[in-house]
Amino acid sequence: MPKFMDVHSGFVGATEEQLRAAHERDLAIEEAEGVHFERAWLDPDSGKVFCLSSGPSKEAVLRVHEKAGHPTTEIYELPIEVE
Repeated sequence: MPKFMDVHSGFVGATEEQLRAAHERDLAIEEAEGVHFERAWLDPDSGKVFCLSSGPSKEAVLRVHEKAGHPTTEIYELPIEVE
């Protein structure tokens, strides 16, 4: 299944608890779109949040974020991975 990284802005000063709450909103509704949000990272100084997910399409990932209340327009498919 394709993997995606999306970037959210506007989280300056956000806390770990706020990030966890936003991530849990995604998890609560992800199944309806066939998406799984694997992890989220926060840089509270820049206000950026980064989310790693897998799913059928960018559009499916974006729909989950929109329904969860934190839409984004910045999403990247990750077709190449190394460990």
